Amino acid sequence: MRILLAALVVMAALGGPARAQLAPADRAAIEAVIAGQIEAFRRDVGPAAFAFAALGIQAMFGTPERFMGMVRTAFPPIYRPRQVEFPGIEPQDGDWVQAVELIGPDGNAQRALYTMQRGPDGTWRIAGCVLVRSERLNT
Repeated sequence: MRILLAALVVMAALGGPARAQLAPADRAAIEAVIAGQIEAFRRDVGPAAFAFAALGIQAMFGTPERFMGMVRTAFPPIYRPRQVEFPGIEPQDGDWVQAVELIGPDGNAQRALYTMQRGPDGTWRIAGCVLVRSERLNT
């Protein structure tokens, strides 16, 4: 009983099992999903870009055309990046958030924070993205 209690205390101090490391294969899969979606944006292939989105995002927009319209308007650095880097991924609220450093079409550095979720089929999907100013990349 004392060993179990000690193990629980250590797990709590380290952030518990949710803060465990992400498997290298999952890290690679997440980067591939984001890179694949960015490439689909670059080529204006809406159905391919839409397929990388989580089911909730797909339901919100309904069609690849609506989704692409939103990305073109709200996320130009993701739609047409000049440069893309993957500096790291962190657990957050039960999900994984992948940081992506971008140089947008205007030459400004942005950091995209992608919330990633595992889909019902076991594949990683993009469940959301926010842009914040980046201090890391310079033009």
